[in-house]
Amino acid sequence: MTISRSLTTDRVTVGYEDRVVVEDLTMAIPAGRISVIVGANACGKSTLLRAMARLLAPRSGAVLLDGRSIAEQPTREVAKILGLLPQTPVAPDGIAVADLVARGRYPHRSFLRPWTTADEAAVTEALTMTDVLDLADRPVDELSGGQRQRVWIAMALAQGTDVLLLDEPTTFLDVAHQIEILDLLTDLNRQRGTTIVMVLHDLNLAARYADELFAVQGGRLHSHGAPADVVTAATVREVFGMESRIVVDEVSNTPLVLPIGRHHSSERRLPDQRDV
Repeated sequence: MTISRSLTTDRVTVGYEDRVVVEDLTMAIPAGRISVIVGANACGKSTLLRAMARLLAPRSGAVLLDGRSIAEQPTREVAKILGLLPQTPVAPDGIAVADLVARGRYPHRSFLRPWTTADEAAVTEALTMTDVLDLADRPVDELSGGQRQRVWIAMALAQGTDVLLLDEPTTFLDVAHQIEILDLLTDLNRQRGTTIVMVLHDLNLAARYADELFAVQGGRLHSHGAPADVVTAATVREVFGMESRIVVDEVSNTPLVLPIGRHHSSERRLPDQRDV
């Protein structure tokens, strides 16, 4: 069973050169749950995730892992606890799928600890869970975009961390594979207790899969809570600048956003019980 870990941003401000992207943002990630960060393009979602993964140093505030500043903890120890799948990962030229996934075992190895049967089992399980075991010997650069994305997720799974951060894990995937990957991450959470934190663009998928939803607007936390509490017509208007109607998804019993475009605003509108 995965150990419960705490991950918090404490009044974090992050930026690039003279541009502030995330400002004074405090967020407590629920341990052992699935959290999804949503917001409009360029609102700071990916920047926030990079700060949480220690890839960007905050200008002020701190990211706390188990109550301690993540910046002050040894890199290898952090990598045993927290894994990251960035938005646009780059694989070395010519590397085979199995070799790339095996790199996820790096934090668990050292010069005194050679490759073990446990490492091999972790890689095989990750390849199987993401349905790329039959691609193990193929070069990564010969795969389709969707196949490559599943391989990267396999590497993150092989790392075997208690906390997993994923920036747009459904990128390049068709609808069926998007659902497959999100179901896989849900299985990982339910079976191992892994804390999952994802950035997703699709608000309806976010509402369907999140236990906790964090809406970011202009680099600040706009609202958070259960999807039914966060996904309202008012929130969609304020965070995404879009008019919508919110109904209940009959499949998942979660909020479903129906966008209202310019060509449909005068047509018959569905009743919205969450327009608050």
